[in-house]
Amino acid sequence: MHTVKVNASKKYDVIIGKNTSALLGEKVKELFGNVKVCVVTDDTVAGLHLDKIKSVLNEGRIANDAFIFPHGESSKSPEVIFELLEFLAKKHFSRKDVLVALGGGVTGDLTGLAAALYMRGMHLVQMPTTLLAMVDSSVGGKTAVNLKSGKNLAGVFNQPELVLCDTDMLSTLPSEIFADGMAEVIKYGVIADRELFDVVKNGEIEENLEAIITRCVAIKRDIVGEDEFDTGKRQLLNFGHTLAHSIEKESNFEISHGSAVAMGMVIVSEIAWANGMSEERCQDEIVDALLENNLPITCPYKNSELYYATENDKKSSSGRISIIVPEKIGKCRIEDIALAEFRELLK
Repeated sequence: MHTVKVNASKKYDVIIGKNTSALLGEKVKELFGNVKVCVVTDDTVAGLHLDKIKSVLNEGRIANDAFIFPHGESSKSPEVIFELLEFLAKKHFSRKDVLVALGGGVTGDLTGLAAALYMRGMHLVQMPTTLLAMVDSSVGGKTAVNLKSGKNLAGVFNQPELVLCDTDMLSTLPSEIFADGMAEVIKYGVIADRELFDVVKNGEIEENLEAIITRCVAIKRDIVGEDEFDTGKRQLLNFGHTLAHSIEKESNFEISHGSAVAMGMVIVSEIAWANGMSEERCQDEIVDALLENNLPITCPYKNSELYYATENDKKSSSGRISIIVPEKIGKCRIEDIALAEFRELLK
């Protein structure tokens, strides 16, 4: 079992290891005292893990309820967030009570935003059940829902007060969902850690899984500690994401986030090398790592189509956009350019 301590606007622990979900009851009492808990989860995860979580809470004599919503990106919406808020009000939850996000990135985003909004703020625990959520979205405080115009356009920064990463839960993941998480792991290797990248590229995953998750969380912890509100260095975490959000939108979210990030990393690394922005030809190694981890390397959309979707992305501002350029594996930089220049690079 590993613990990563995050020092942001809230200080909290990320506990990583087998059966860490069993710690939920004692941690809730230790951190929050005598409270009620609402577990927020989707209908798929509920069938796999909700009974165990409720049992842990019941054993700790912690009053609890559950809000279950339909799985999928389409539930990351204003409609569902307000259904959750109405549920909390109907069940008489208060500001001192706790929301537990049990699930992947959609659940974490929804629950984190609801915890910030309900009565202007209640306690939040993240319990990610996917690799992607464990290494990325459960840590750092970004919460949001999608609007018709684009992904993650309505949200706030809201750090959790505890993150429990139970690696036993990863055994229930379909292979394609596990692969989605590996796209984010590869991203961390490219932006910050050559050694991590080599482990992933060589397929040495299963025997190093807990250490891989811990390293990714530590990298994110360090970056968030310097730039919690995403005005500078934290943008490094967007490597591959600028185009990924456009790919997701163009596919009507039929292409998963991890697959879109994989495609985005390949496109950006190709652009960077072709335009003399990289020290090394990174795309070949990135492609090898993606293929080793069952991720796509080609995009079904033309770059021109992705550009028009990018114009509405939250990463663009005042006619400019920040792209993350891989100088070499383990080192990236932020390049602020005009949208018109970005369009020419895509050509």
